[in-house]
Amino acid sequence: MMRLRSTTLLVLPLLFIPFPAYGQARDPGRIQNSPSSASSEQTSDHAPVPAAGSIPATAQRMSKQTRYEIIRDFEMQLVYARTAFPMGKKGLQVKEGVITPNGEELVQALTLWGPAVKPGDPAHISFVRIKDDHIYFEINGGPVRRKKWYQHIEVSGAGGPVASAPNAPQDNAHGSFVSLYFEKYVPEMTPQQVRQLLYPVLDFNARNKEQAYLDTVPPKVKEAIQAHHVLVGMNQEMVVHAKGKPPRKVRERDGETEYEEWIYGEAPADVDFVRIVGDEVVRVETMKVGGTKIVRTEKEVVLQQPDKDKEAKKEPTERPANAPTLRRPGEDSEDVPKPANGASPLPPIVPPDLPPPPGGPGDMVVTR
Repeated sequence: MMRLRSTTLLVLPLLFIPFPAYGQARDPGRIQNSPSSASSEQTSDHAPVPAAGSIPATAQRMSKQTRYEIIRDFEMQLVYARTAFPMGKKGLQVKEGVITPNGEELVQALTLWGPAVKPGDPAHISFVRIKDDHIYFEINGGPVRRKKWYQHIEVSGAGGPVASAPNAPQDNAHGSFVSLYFEKYVPEMTPQQVRQLLYPVLDFNARNKEQAYLDTVPPKVKEAIQAHHVLVGMNQEMVVHAKGKPPRKVRERDGETEYEEWIYGEAPADVDFVRIVGDEVVRVETMKVGGTKIVRTEKEVVLQQPDKDKEAKKEPTERPANAPTLRRPGEDSEDVPKPANGASPLPPIVPPDLPPPPGGPGDMVVTR
């Protein structure tokens, strides 16, 4: 009897040990919500993005499963632009961190077609296509408006098939694209590595438009914008980010130079007069409350400007062999006379070898 009682006392404490409910150990959701898993998940989200050079040169071609993963990961994703994208079919190309077009060529494309997005503007990746040697990302709908589902429907009747909508694609004036090129083929990589390769043009980590724009400007300009301070040499967009849109604008002329005066503040507070010529701040005048006037005209920041005279300084390219010319066959350019007054003489007319036969139209024939 005593042995039975001691056994009962040994078994009863085991009944109060908390066991997990049935199926709890196999519930992935509960495991992920544990403190240890949450910390590991947070660490993975904030892990540094792999560098572009981490892709080995001997990497295999991208598998079909990875293609599907990248398309699902990037399509319809909201990003922020780090550079300006021209509208239309003149998009951007990125290869080994170099953006094409750039410099003067990019300025010409933006002037001709207009910007689809500017640095710091939000944009969404609307379409992704992985080709042989590059990955194609459409921005804000791309350069061509795609067909809707109902545009593929064709209704047949007594008079023959009737199309529900025109099948010809229409140009989309608001979209653009970027193509990520590789040396031979698209290698096997992770979505994080693709983000790193696209970082020169797209920012996937910015939280808002202001942060995305500040990452594209020089450090000195970034500090001035965060302090709401205008530097001589800034452009208009930088001034707007630093001080906001001007409450008042005044257009004046100083000799042959036209300028705009952006006025911030009202008396009795400090008043800033920001003078802008073209797209550059050339003068900042601050009227203090006590009547002190501070004027700054020396350039405080130098921005990278495209060389407008670069095209004019280029050496003339060679003319193609089939270029049109007014010279006769076999005539050399050195044989053409070059008069001092600059007027080119008419080429000499060679008389025909044989006189024209009589009796032609308009000729008078005398007979006896």
